[in-house]
Amino acid sequence: MEKNDANIQEMRNKEQIEIFLSGKDSIDRFRRIIMQYECAMLEIKTKLDVLNTELSLQKSRNPFETIKCRIKSPESILEKMKRNHIPMTIEAMEKNMNDIAGIRVICSFPDDIYMLADCLLAQDDITLIARKDYIKKPKPNGYRSLHLIVEVPIFLTDEKKPMRVEVQFRTIAMDFWASLEHKMKYKKHIEKAESISNELYYCAELIAQLDGRMQQIREKIEGAPEI
Repeated sequence: MEKNDANIQEMRNKEQIEIFLSGKDSIDRFRRIIMQYECAMLEIKTKLDVLNTELSLQKSRNPFETIKCRIKSPESILEKMKRNHIPMTIEAMEKNMNDIAGIRVICSFPDDIYMLADCLLAQDDITLIARKDYIKKPKPNGYRSLHLIVEVPIFLTDEKKPMRVEVQFRTIAMDFWASLEHKMKYKKHIEKAESISNELYYCAELIAQLDGRMQQIREKIEGAPEI
């Protein structure tokens, strides 16, 4: 029964996407806008890669471990527009959605997160649109991350256009927790769901303590005199 329901929902989603992108002009406009988001995402990624290279020379270590980029699928865009009661037009999508292009930066230590974010925001072609610090003020379920919505100009053949990108900064431990929590959140009919939520919250607290202690250890190592 659940499989049939999923198939029906998938068919409905495809129908809604076809309606949303009805006509060749709409499809071409959508593809062009998505291309622009990809360009903006690459602009931000390049800036972060340059910072990582420079800071690794200064500090003899890389401030971030990995960087991941993604563009929301048409299905995800449509689902979020429906959930947030955004009109089903390309104009409304571009005006109201800030996370079509996303970058996730995985750092070793919490202080690297704030250093990188500050360095990125200090660049004169970056405009901060919104900042949500879920590290200092975690979500009720224990989720931790620093979220920035930034605007960056892209230069095309016929225009210069500001585009928005969401940048998330996490430690390795925060990302591990968030990935597992995300997978389990979408499982249906879990027994003892409240107990599992409590366990996840407890694990998030332990991870925060671990991040803090690892940062203290690093500071002791860096402050120790060389023999």
